[in-house]
Amino acid sequence: MFARAISLAFLIMLSACVAPQEPVPAPSSGVMEAARDAAASPVHWAQECKDWDVWEKRAPAFRIHGNTYHVGTCGITAIFIAGPSGHVLFDTGTANGSRQVLTNIRVLGFQPENIKAILTSHEHFDHVGGLWWVHQNTGAPIITSAQARGVIVSGAAHAQDPQAGMHPPMRPLPAQFVSTAPAGQPLNIAGLDFTPVETPGHTPGALSWQWESCEGSECVTIVYADSLSAVSRSDYRFSDHPDYVQAYRDGLARLATLKCDILLTPHPSASGMRDKLLTGDLASGMDCAEYAAHVEARLDTRIAEEANAS
Repeated sequence: MFARAISLAFLIMLSACVAPQEPVPAPSSGVMEAARDAAASPVHWAQECKDWDVWEKRAPAFRIHGNTYHVGTCGITAIFIAGPSGHVLFDTGTANGSRQVLTNIRVLGFQPENIKAILTSHEHFDHVGGLWWVHQNTGAPIITSAQARGVIVSGAAHAQDPQAGMHPPMRPLPAQFVSTAPAGQPLNIAGLDFTPVETPGHTPGALSWQWESCEGSECVTIVYADSLSAVSRSDYRFSDHPDYVQAYRDGLARLATLKCDILLTPHPSASGMRDKLLTGDLASGMDCAEYAAHVEARLDTRIAEEANAS
């Protein structure tokens, strides 16, 4: 999956549209090494945070594996991958939580201006509400799915989102800074490869992402799997939307087949991250196949409840 990757030319074109900024030196090997010492221990994160914690509660940044770090809050995941030619950020958290994300990146010793792209999971305010702020502070373009792009550019929920109408609009971003990545094709950003996987259901434009992280000769495959829970507004019935449900199941089937040494999710507790950190092994516990099966069982329960209520 990591063989051929899409060109970064379109990212360079987007970045050229950003207002001129002072040049930022690329991170040196010394900066990369110092970040490992600056990161909190995973156990410290687990001690500071609870399961299903508050979305904007401050949390220390810790290293997941290699140059992959958790820089989010206690309740919302944001993942930072440091590279010698630039960095990649997954999600920003809420508008307020994104400030903590940028602080955590700086605490590690990295400069947010070296972020080359921001990739998204799903298009809800608790995960991408801070896109505008992070973009303003980094100039980094946003890469998302075709369905999510309209939401990010307009700030308004997708009409097919089961939660449409439940949340206030997000601050929109100019269209020239938001691009889409073809699902299933590796995307190369600053020498780092990431593969987007379509996993709609929680939202129409939800993506999961897969990449490889190496620590010396030890390489693991990390999957940032979307939330995927069947949550909706009170008048929405999944059973009234069979095509949407089928796309939901198809995404779960794709997720279940992925190589997945370490599973991460936008809400840390959805994949039992805190328990894994306390055991000292993020590769333990739930994997992608188990996560997909768990989500599909909950979807089946939801559809059965709808049938019983009709």
